[in-house]
Amino acid sequence: MIDVILMNSLLKVVPSTMWLIMVGDIDQLPSVGSGNVLRDIIDSGTVPVVRLTRIFRQAQTSRIITNAHKINQGIFPDISNGRNADFFFIKQEDPELTAQEIVNIVKNRIPKAYHYNTNDIQVLVPMQRSVVGATNLNVILQEAINPVGESLSRDGYKYRNGDKVMQIRNNYEKEVFNGDIGVVENVSIEDRSLTVLFDGRSVTYEDSELDELTWAYATTIHKAQGSEYPVVVIPLLMTHSVMLQRNLVYTGITRAKKICIIVGTTKALAYSIHNMVVLKRNTKLKERMNA
Repeated sequence: MIDVILMNSLLKVVPSTMWLIMVGDIDQLPSVGSGNVLRDIIDSGTVPVVRLTRIFRQAQTSRIITNAHKINQGIFPDISNGRNADFFFIKQEDPELTAQEIVNIVKNRIPKAYHYNTNDIQVLVPMQRSVVGATNLNVILQEAINPVGESLSRDGYKYRNGDKVMQIRNNYEKEVFNGDIGVVENVSIEDRSLTVLFDGRSVTYEDSELDELTWAYATTIHKAQGSEYPVVVIPLLMTHSVMLQRNLVYTGITRAKKICIIVGTTKALAYSIHNMVVLKRNTKLKERMNA
């Protein structure tokens, strides 16, 4: 989602003779930066709005899409699973066992059953902390998937050839940006550098630049907004209750293009669906548009 500052910069360079068409989903997470621009513009009633609500025939067989719509309407999704399904729910209450199950799914079950590479599988989590948070899952997933090899260390991270990594800040010189995901394709101990392949383009990092990277076997749903992945795995437990909201789960599920797997409890899923508490943002944009 675009924030107020970025939207202000955009509008300053748009000429008055140009049409501006905005496409977005206000039911996903709001912007990290200040404001709630798209929702405020729609709620102002001052611009024409078209809402797309129909599920077309080719999407009606996808439980990812139909379940996302159900969740968005406050309805509990279809979790009946099935060999030909694209949406799965694996019941697990214990955080340690959930973490182990996620490792097994990423390393063994999905590659064996559906022939996806582990780099096609993205674990998305509600938060960084806890046993099933991004920090711990990245550690155990690297140990399971890419445990050995020459490495460069920085801030507790050991980067090896084959590691899945994410750029965490914009670097205009290298033309890589916050949220970009790549794979380490070369580690040079002699030069103290490594090369990451981003969407077919190789980018080299010196040792002093490694703080721009982090492991990306698992990342937060907030960080993943705007991206899509062939396979998404989401842990959903009550240990994350402080973060569990309808728009968070809806956003996570809709990141999946082919397969979505939730590992957790039906209680946590139901709690998320019924929790619509969204932090109020006092932007006054809607009121100013009506002034």
